[in-house]
Amino acid sequence: MTARQLSFARETSACLTGQPAIEGAQTPTNGAFDKREIVMMLSRSSLSFLIAACVLVPSAQAHITLEKPEAAVAAPYKAVFRVPHGCGDSPTVKIRIRIPQGVIGVKPMPKPGWQLETVKAKYDKPYKMFHNALTEGVREVTWTGKLADDNYDEFVLSTYLTDELKPGTTLYFPVVQECEKGVHRWIEIPEAGKTAADLPESAPGLKLVPAQRP
Repeated sequence: MTARQLSFARETSACLTGQPAIEGAQTPTNGAFDKREIVMMLSRSSLSFLIAACVLVPSAQAHITLEKPEAAVAAPYKAVFRVPHGCGDSPTVKIRIRIPQGVIGVKPMPKPGWQLETVKAKYDKPYKMFHNALTEGVREVTWTGKLADDNYDEFVLSTYLTDELKPGTTLYFPVVQECEKGVHRWIEIPEAGKTAADLPESAPGLKLVPAQRP
């Protein structure tokens, strides 16, 4: 196991043992209006709508997610990871993605201004990709650069989803987002009966569907 792989494993272990998911995150400052002024300006109905929006929208927008959350097995898949924010207002300086078993032929897209690194290793078994049998490939991808909290960006992988993956299940890609101050560990996987919405830092999930017929 390389030093980078060991670091990733330690971060995953830290999450499972209850270490805080965010280190050094800063609390956003309040707006120009105080709470009493806002309440006076809003009707009860619009206030209720605002409360619902404040509760629901951040949970949907705050996580790192996949642009296409559903894909067929035994087919190529372009994984686009959407990064909507930093750690509090601290800029993102590194994105690391762990490739799950059954995802092969991984090729990351370079980004101007970002350093790209990959870690290759043997697969748990040989996999077929078109007419080739692959025994090893990229298992971890790291981009190092800088993304301000005010900005949005995407990190792209070209992959192949093998027929060994089971349709009807969800495949998770653990991601660690490092910032100048703080870190988000998007590595949590929901237990049976739970969903990603139940977790503060859930890993990006991909719903698998049956292979398309020729």
